[in-house]
Amino acid sequence: MSHDPDRLFAQPLGQIKDFVFNEDVARVFPDMIKRSVPGYPTIVENIGVLAARFAQPDSQLYDLGCSLGAVTQALRRHVRTDNCRVIAVDNSHAMLERCREYLHAQDAMFQELLPVNVIESDILELDLQAASLVALNFTLQFIPPPRRPELLRKIRQALLPGGALILSEKLRFEEPHQHELLTDLHVAFKRANGYSELEIAQKRSAIENVMKPDSLETHRQRLLEAGFSSVTPWFQCLNFASLIALP
Repeated sequence: MSHDPDRLFAQPLGQIKDFVFNEDVARVFPDMIKRSVPGYPTIVENIGVLAARFAQPDSQLYDLGCSLGAVTQALRRHVRTDNCRVIAVDNSHAMLERCREYLHAQDAMFQELLPVNVIESDILELDLQAASLVALNFTLQFIPPPRRPELLRKIRQALLPGGALILSEKLRFEEPHQHELLTDLHVAFKRANGYSELEIAQKRSAIENVMKPDSLETHRQRLLEAGFSSVTPWFQCLNFASLIALP
């Protein structure tokens, strides 16, 4: 399935509205995420590799906030555990329409893939079944901060012994000089990927009220308070990281 280059913020906007995952974003999202999130392809593919380590027979593998289903596709490529099912959940109708098309294309290319259910729902309202793997791939940062502990507790309660939560997030840093350095390097990454100063500034204005990053220590403490026994960072590139949290 083809996608368009990300030019959503290339022209001056009279009024910059809060960022939403609508059809315009869904159309350019593969290009947007690749050019905006350092290490994104590595994170996605290795979530599939990690999932193969933790997946258990007769359990669910959740991709919460699945967007176009990149993690779901990685889970299906790598996990061969008997009677597992991937459950891909997002609250954006536009994103899920394209997600289903991508998954249909994957079904046409590969045999013996895990079955998948695609569900349009608010993940805060979702009833989670017994799961051996839950992926929150750049999703928690869009959840209202007061409700993040609630979601993590729900995930912890659904996880089977020996399962795992994989949490990927943009990070903020407590030390001002470190935060400034990594923010500047992230801007340099976007410039190197062809974004103009106007695009960078307008995108920042659109997303700053919607996406609220936390520090690594905040993530660690919140996960431990939710009942996880250990939190291990397994990947970081600039101010983007991914963690494995074990029950």
